[in-house]
Amino acid sequence: MASVLLVEDDHVVRGAMLRSLTDRGHAVHAVGTALDALRRVAAETPDLVVLDLGLPDLDGSDALRMLRGITDVPIIIATARDDEQSVVKLLRAGADDYMVKPFTGAHLDARITTVLRRAGRASRTVQPAVHSVGGLRVDVGERSAQLDGEQLALTRKEFDLLAYLAARPGRVVSRRELLEEVWRQPSVGEDQTIDVHLYWLRRKMGESAAKPRYLRTVRGVGFRLVAPD
Repeated sequence: MASVLLVEDDHVVRGAMLRSLTDRGHAVHAVGTALDALRRVAAETPDLVVLDLGLPDLDGSDALRMLRGITDVPIIIATARDDEQSVVKLLRAGADDYMVKPFTGAHLDARITTVLRRAGRASRTVQPAVHSVGGLRVDVGERSAQLDGEQLALTRKEFDLLAYLAARPGRVVSRRELLEEVWRQPSVGEDQTIDVHLYWLRRKMGESAAKPRYLRTVRGVGFRLVAPD
């Protein structure tokens, strides 16, 4: 049984898919907007997301990009767009698979099983890392971070940012790299997202931009994480 978040605005289609997947043993939560999907994923990470593209508040491709900014769970796109260019764009944007409407419940269940099996095989192949820098310990598998033996209460994206930097101690990481690799979005112009998350991360680690310990800003280039002197 898998925990599935179903994002579909058509209540008839949503009801039919929900019943079909529930009958096949899945625990299904269904929402009708991209905003509700983002809230649900942030609050309780499902095993997999089935995402319709024709949503009332956001285009599904934008919703996919935003979901990829907060989670790495498998995402299956449900779409009426079957041209190759659209499919390739979605896969490159972070979709794990796609299905062209209409499709049966049995077909969707088979795709869910395949995508989860593939994701599980990948997670077993790559052992989660534990990064230690000075008194900082970041356990990627447990998604936990400790500083001098004290647990840090981090949001999902604060942890992702810290883990990415901790995996590259001493190396300067550019804003562009962080946006592309941590937020999974292209670097376009000046983006304050990193600064906001870095500000709160520093506060929780007991430091500031004026008095840094671990998190150092390299002006005009990016950021690096180092052990304190």
